[in-house]
Amino acid sequence: MRIVRSKDELRAALAPARRSGERIGLVPTMGALHGGHLSLLRAARERCDVVVMSLFVNPAQFRAGEDLAAYPRDEGRDAELAEGSGVDLLYAPTVGEVYPPGFATAVEVGGDLVGVLDGDPARRGAEHFRGVTTIVAKLLNAVGPDVAFFGHKDAQQAAVVSRMVRDLDFPVEVAVMPTVREPDGLAMSTRNAYLGDADRRRAVALSRALAAIERAVAAGTTSTPAALAAGRSELEAAGIEPEYLEARDAEDLTPADAFDGRPVLVAVAARLGAARLIDNVIIGGSKEEDAHEHPSTGA
Repeated sequence: MRIVRSKDELRAALAPARRSGERIGLVPTMGALHGGHLSLLRAARERCDVVVMSLFVNPAQFRAGEDLAAYPRDEGRDAELAEGSGVDLLYAPTVGEVYPPGFATAVEVGGDLVGVLDGDPARRGAEHFRGVTTIVAKLLNAVGPDVAFFGHKDAQQAAVVSRMVRDLDFPVEVAVMPTVREPDGLAMSTRNAYLGDADRRRAVALSRALAAIERAVAAGTTSTPAALAAGRSELEAAGIEPEYLEARDAEDLTPADAFDGRPVLVAVAARLGAARLIDNVIIGGSKEEDAHEHPSTGA
C-alpha cells in the first residue's frame, strides 16, 4: 500500500490504472477505522481493481462545540488496517492541502434532504452537510473513482451525496452498503468509543427501538405514530430521550404518513454521555434491495 499526501501524487499514482481502464473504488473515511469501515473496504476490493481510501478529519462538517479536537486520530493503526483490507492507495492530505489559503467555495444540496433529521437547525444543521458534500466533491474530483462506497448507518449523508452526484453529473456510482453491527445490535461507530460502560449497555436500546418498530409494522401496524410509539417505549425503558425518532420517505426524506409498503427510513439519534449516536432501518420496499447495496449513479 502506498500513502500519498497531495492531489498531484494521488493523480500520478492512479494514472497507470486509469490509462489501462482499471476500475477504481473510493472509500472516504475520517479514520478511527472499525468494522463498518472495513466492510466498505472489502466491498471495494471485491468490486474494483484499485482501491483508494481517503483519511481526513474534515473540519468543515463539525459545528462549534462538536468533537473535532477530540475526534480519534491514529494514522498508523488506520494504515495497518487499510493495508490488511486490500487498500492500494491511502490518501491522507493535510488540512492545508484540502483547504488552501483563500479557499472560498462550497458545494451545497438544498431542500428537505439537508433541513431535517441531523440537518435540523437545532441539531447539526445544514452546514454539516455542506461540509460533507464539499469534501466528497473534492475527493471525487481528486480520485475520479468509478464507484464510491458509503455506509447505510449514515443514511441521510448517503442520500445527500447521491443527490449531489445526480444533480452535478459526477460520473460515479454511489454504493451504499448495509450497516455493520456489534453482536448485541449496536451500530458500529467511531463515537462508540466515547461510551462509558453504563452508557454502552444502554446504547443498544437504539437498535432495539428500531427492531420494535419493524415488529409492529410486520404485525400489521400501518400508523406511523403507533409504530414509532413501540420504539419510543424501548428508549424510555433505557432512560433515553431521543433527539429524534422519525419515519421519512427513504428517498427524499419527506415525512412518511404511513407504513404502506413503500420504503420508509426510520431514523433515531440520541446523546448518551459524551457520545451522540445515530441509527436507522428501512422498512418496506424490496427485501433484496434492503439487504444489499443501494446504488445511485451520476453517470
